[in-house]
Amino acid sequence: MQFVSIANRFGWGGRPGAIPTGSARDWLAQQLQNTDAANFLNVGTSADGLIALREQRRTKMPGNPLIQPIFQAEIATQLDHLLLTEQPFRERLAWFWFNHFTVSLRQGSVRSVVGAYMREAIRPHVTGRFVDMLVAVMRHPAMLMYLDNSSSIGPNSPIGRKNHRGLNENLARECLELHTVSPQGGYTQADVTSFAAILTGWGIDMKADRPGFSFREKAHEPGEKNVMGQVFPEGEQGGLLALNYLGTHPATYRHIATQLVSHFISDKPLPQDVEHIAGVLQQSGGDLQKTSLALADLPDAHKPGSKFRSPMDYATAVMRALSLGGAPSTPDNPHSPAHILFSACGILGQPIWSAPLPNGWGDRAADWSAPADMLARTDWSWRMAAHAHADDPMEIAHAALGPALRKTTLTAMHHAGSRQDALALLFSSPEFQRR
Repeated sequence: MQFVSIANRFGWGGRPGAIPTGSARDWLAQQLQNTDAANFLNVGTSADGLIALREQRRTKMPGNPLIQPIFQAEIATQLDHLLLTEQPFRERLAWFWFNHFTVSLRQGSVRSVVGAYMREAIRPHVTGRFVDMLVAVMRHPAMLMYLDNSSSIGPNSPIGRKNHRGLNENLARECLELHTVSPQGGYTQADVTSFAAILTGWGIDMKADRPGFSFREKAHEPGEKNVMGQVFPEGEQGGLLALNYLGTHPATYRHIATQLVSHFISDKPLPQDVEHIAGVLQQSGGDLQKTSLALADLPDAHKPGSKFRSPMDYATAVMRALSLGGAPSTPDNPHSPAHILFSACGILGQPIWSAPLPNGWGDRAADWSAPADMLARTDWSWRMAAHAHADDPMEIAHAALGPALRKTTLTAMHHAGSRQDALALLFSSPEFQRR
């Protein structure tokens, strides 16, 4: 297994001089077995974001004067880490699971806690059990705001009877359809409605000294509920039991196995690969560390270039190839590496944390490979190539692509009129578009 191929397939592209020696599988395993090395600077908790949101609302401040600095600090430190991480497999998994459990800046309030959501609900569970990540996500203010569960009121609850308000099914529907069993699980509209009733009362206490998740009993629909043939008691415990049922359901394991194989191996996952990964999930109780490593053992895991890079993937790989990043980015400096990457993702069509719908960003070549997309990459990469002042373009090419580098690309780079042109040719080559 070639290190460069593995760094591209399972990570974010290599940085020159940063590819280790030894067994590639051991390198992947160590990234997951060791603790998360990320050290995020100058950021607080989701409670801090909610306090800022509360104060903005209370004083009716125009714009986002309290939230924007929080958001910019998150962008600076999280994208700095993406450029520099020596645990790129763990980092790819974190962003994969964020996309699986998408929240988006298109719901304005999410901006206050989106960075904390990644750090609090996703990252701690990347190598843990899937069901624990599911519970953390479903209780996090970012998800509760994004899918508006705070407005879901049990029609027969004290608040529902008084105010004549009812269910909001958004969170329950997306949890069933996107996060857990998927439509192949066989749930019905009645199951969606019943699950939404289970989740009534799950909201955010914005008046608390430290705002965060709160179960509002007076908004909770009373009585037992039935989801997919299983009966759950009323109260917060009923919701936790329902999530445990859904998060360990065989249909859930098959759904997330399909997504994992699609993301890491092929746009068209082989049935036997999906069955194998689903089996690892089932046998391990949803252990994501074992499951993630099982991906590296699939027969096509070593095959280079079978996945097309998304815009975020591409921009990160270019910047890592150019060894950009180092000193911490200043949150309000648009020329810092983190903000260059943030801007690039927007220019290339995949703005950070801004998926248009709850199903997240697409993961297939067809989603990102239109002619206009390719022209935008060439234009952006030519401007980025100006950042390489001293490095040899040929050395960058070999470090970035290894054996996937084509002779025709090398020849074109050799005849380029300048260092910048040579690097633009590298970053525009067909093999660099893939991982």
